[in-house]
Amino acid sequence: MDSKRLEMLKQIAAALAAQFGPSCEVVVHDLTAKDPEKSIVYIVNSHVTGRRIGDGPSTVVMEQILHAQENPQDHLGYLTRTPDGKILKSSTIYIRDSRGRVTAILSINYDISALLMMEGAISGLIQTSEDKGKEERITVLNVSDLLDDLIEQSVALVGKPVALMNKDDKVRAIQFLSQHGAFLITKSSDKVAKYFGISKYTLYSYIDLKQEEKHHEQN
Repeated sequence: MDSKRLEMLKQIAAALAAQFGPSCEVVVHDLTAKDPEKSIVYIVNSHVTGRRIGDGPSTVVMEQILHAQENPQDHLGYLTRTPDGKILKSSTIYIRDSRGRVTAILSINYDISALLMMEGAISGLIQTSEDKGKEERITVLNVSDLLDDLIEQSVALVGKPVALMNKDDKVRAIQFLSQHGAFLITKSSDKVAKYFGISKYTLYSYIDLKQEEKHHEQN
């Protein structure tokens, strides 16, 4: 990423953190970095998530790295859960270079855990029956948790536990993982192979099998 652009983003990040206080973490991700698991180049109030410079991306950032959409829309005001249980209100802003390519992401994560506790205490007094059953989707924050979350989603997609899966089920689950960037995560293939009770050779053959099918369909 251009050094002048990085300095500008650092300035903005520092200003946002100062404006909203110690509960507000602001992160700059460099999407031009060679290693996608080390995208963080600047972070303020890192105690909110415990991450540091050189750490990896969130789910939203990983999806941008994987799919490299030409014109992604900023993702504003969504909920994020940290490994230690904090709930954050997060926003992801895509930063473009002079050619319009997304080269960086500015992420804002505000710890609203205490506010939610206050809301919970109050909502019991003011909640109506119409409000019940409404839930927000919470995004996984760290790459280390992302793989576990993706594996859970792949199993849910198939609709049966691994012990009952046949070859086609496992191919479907593993292809889901591949499409959502699971294998960009270091040593993920070892964990996935072990989880599904197959060898790494079989794992790669399942991925290749689906890629060949897709190639034949296109032809």
